[in-house]
Amino acid sequence: MIEIRLHGRGGQGAVIGGKILAIAVFTEGRSVQAFPSFGVERRGAPVTAFVRIDDTQINLRHNIYHPDHLIVLDHTLMNDPAIFEGLKPGGTILINTKHDPEVFAKSPILSGNRIATVDANAIAVRHKVGSATSPIVNTAIIGAFCKITGICSIESVCAAIMKGVPIKPEANAAAARDAYAEVKS
Repeated sequence: MIEIRLHGRGGQGAVIGGKILAIAVFTEGRSVQAFPSFGVERRGAPVTAFVRIDDTQINLRHNIYHPDHLIVLDHTLMNDPAIFEGLKPGGTILINTKHDPEVFAKSPILSGNRIATVDANAIAVRHKVGSATSPIVNTAIIGAFCKITGICSIESVCAAIMKGVPIKPEANAAAARDAYAEVKS
């Protein structure tokens, strides 16, 4: 089983991002589970979403405590060591930032993990997904995640976006494709 934890802030689309990833993987024939965890529902508040992927039925019904992969939609969350709790050794961390992965590789807390970065904010702004001050980065980050992990194809991600994103699906799919091409690892 592959377990993924997404960390973001309200308004960035972590919950929908998890759902899009789950739909994309499901269309490729695998079992999936996606669900959120958040406190007060307000823009800017920390949000966590979870995705499980397996080749057989998934019967677990609890949060993900030992993820294989982390997706960080807001690089300021990197200041909270709790988001790295339980990450399996050798796990992948994808960070939405304009910085190269080497900047984060110096951190002792991240050593032994594969680090990738993508400037999902800039990509979302370029495609007018959200606003310049509040870009919605979920579709871009999922496109980048599929590139670095190979969990599913970008075609499946774009098809899931077209089905599951009600506003500007074409722009969101284009953002996912750009992030797929621009991710650094």
